[in-house]
Amino acid sequence: QVQLVESGGGLVQAGGSLRLSCAASGNIFSVETMGWYRQAPGKQRELVAVATSDGTTNYADSVKGRFTISRNNANNTVSLQMNSLEPEDTAVYLCNYERVRTWFRTRDYWGQGTQVTVSS
Repeated sequence: QVQLVESGGGLVQAGGSLRLSCAASGNIFSVETMGWYRQAPGKQRELVAVATSDGTTNYADSVKGRFTISRNNANNTVSLQMNSLEPEDTAVYLCNYERVRTWFRTRDYWGQGTQVTVSS
């Protein structure tokens, strides 16, 4: 069984930085796409950034130039460096692994989420 655990959330003032990390447990052969999503109260879940296995990255327009996603295929982790944070970035951030290959199956997984709060 694969589990994803996020860390690094917290409270920060506007203009500050945070680094989120997501670690996976279980015997994983490969992960096609690793990504970060966020969900603010009363809003739909939205993509923040993704990184594919071939090194391609994609960002939401609202975070381009401020956030950087990086993945480590050796240990199946993904991080999100968030700079110049704004109150609008306040949300629960969830990591997502798409097409995770294990011995038994290929499927997608979600973490439980970590709260990021940016004060003005």
